[in-house]
Amino acid sequence: CSLDVYLLLSHVFSLFQARDVYEEAIQTVMTVRDFTQVFDSYAQFEESMIAAKMETTSELGKEEEDDVDLELRLARFEQLINRRPLLLNSVLLRQNPHNVHEWHKRVKLYEGKPREIINTYTEAVQTVDPFKATGKPHGLWVAFAKFYEENGQIEDARTIFEKATKVNYKHVDDLASLWCEYGEMELRHENYDQALHILRKATSMPGKKAEYFDTSEPVQNRLYKSLKVWSMLADLEESLGTFKATKAVYDRILDLRIATPQIIINYALFLEEHKYFEESFKVYERGISLFRWPNVYDIWNTYLTKFIDRYGGKKLERARDLFEQALDGCPRKFAKTIYLLYAKLEEEFGLARHAMAVYDRATRAVEPTEQYEMYNIYIKRAAEIYGVTYTRSIYEKAIEVLSDEHSREMCLRFADMESKLGEIDRARAIYSYCSQMCDPRLTATFWQTWKDFEIRHGNEDTIREMLRLKRSVQATYNTQVNFMASQMLKISSTTDSASGQKEMDDMKLLEQRAEQLAAEAEKDKPRVKEKILFVRSDASRSELAELTKEANPDEIDIDEDDESNEDEPDEVNLQQRTVPSAVFGGLKDD
Repeated sequence: CSLDVYLLLSHVFSLFQARDVYEEAIQTVMTVRDFTQVFDSYAQFEESMIAAKMETTSELGKEEEDDVDLELRLARFEQLINRRPLLLNSVLLRQNPHNVHEWHKRVKLYEGKPREIINTYTEAVQTVDPFKATGKPHGLWVAFAKFYEENGQIEDARTIFEKATKVNYKHVDDLASLWCEYGEMELRHENYDQALHILRKATSMPGKKAEYFDTSEPVQNRLYKSLKVWSMLADLEESLGTFKATKAVYDRILDLRIATPQIIINYALFLEEHKYFEESFKVYERGISLFRWPNVYDIWNTYLTKFIDRYGGKKLERARDLFEQALDGCPRKFAKTIYLLYAKLEEEFGLARHAMAVYDRATRAVEPTEQYEMYNIYIKRAAEIYGVTYTRSIYEKAIEVLSDEHSREMCLRFADMESKLGEIDRARAIYSYCSQMCDPRLTATFWQTWKDFEIRHGNEDTIREMLRLKRSVQATYNTQVNFMASQMLKISSTTDSASGQKEMDDMKLLEQRAEQLAAEAEKDKPRVKEKILFVRSDASRSELAELTKEANPDEIDIDEDDESNEDEPDEVNLQQRTVPSAVFGGLKDD
């Protein structure tokens, strides 16, 4: 009997010892892989214990103690499964105790357990080193304070924030965000004076000044140059404080030279709302002196717009000086807007010729991609002010400057305008000039437009001239294609002949392509038909006859019945000779 008791106690002791080993292993492993192996083994052990107990109960009979033991084992197994996320989180924190994200996850795992949450936050803020942290360490302090705030303990939340402001963070922005969260908490509870006091305290001058990026100094000594805190203080002063206090905050930001273009614009608009117009213009001037292109673009744009709205044409010379100052050194990317504002000022309050000069400068100052649009605006305004005839020189300049695609559009519009004005010869000359940049295979629309024009306003000779130009242009483009193909063949022929079958196939493809292009060029060449000559439509008839003789001296000249006598060619003198008697034979004797 004593032996049975001994064996039973030994078995029980071994079970408890096994659990202790598993628990120790789970609490000490450093990798997720090891944890998974240990946890799975632990779970299998507990399952086997439950299965063994159920098997024993079924064999020996069910007793009350057996039910309690079985329930205990099931509860132990269920608790193990429920502990898995928390145990896994502990493994990750042992790997890197400065991982802020894992600390936040651990707090979520304790949801509904205030005491454990407080203990977790306390351990987190004491463990995490801001200089080694992964994530934002100030986020732990903020979440800790919000936990107290959500539970109605505002004083405890203030205590947490006050302690957090004394921590030496790695970045100034972390401390600035903490102060802003502190102020926002007071605003949520409508403690406006307290919020202003907090932000004024944050922006106060430290005992020892330091540069913003001087890492050798603690962040508390560099916080006074943080724009985030100053911006929030300016917003609060503007909403809750006085005009004088708000102006002092903005001036302090400018003095510290930490302002952004948006701060400059906000300050100027604030002064404008309180009717301090000249003061607002001075702020714009200070902003312009602080920034360079392209950052100063928004300041200039707002400044010029506000100045024109305020004074209109009353201070025209001053406005012109401002525009010239803005355009001095202005990049092409931002020139369009300023030039359009300048031209609008001249149109409404200045001189029309000054506006045209501004538009002309704008077409040269903007980016190439915006030139076409700028010329369209220039032409439209010039036509409205001076009439369509004034736009001829603008069209000519645009055609010279713009790319081929946009030049074609300009030529078509230019020719259409001349046609409406009755200047048919001008329009025909424009079409002729534009044809040199129009490949008939790619720009069929242009040639169809020219053809329709000649059908309406031309004659047979002008249509033939158009067709001749079309064939000439097409032959020119074909020649260019053939030249490019020959150059490609020449380059490919210099490569190593032993480079492989793939390169040989490429060369064959090039040769076939070149032969195809040459065949197309031969096919597209203009062919002179017999007895058809294209001559100038303004040549005299005698010149035509002379050209005809030179072109084909063997041609027989046949007079037409409807030609007049004075248009007939001179008679040909024939020499008479005697006919030999042998020709007549016996007829001569008769």
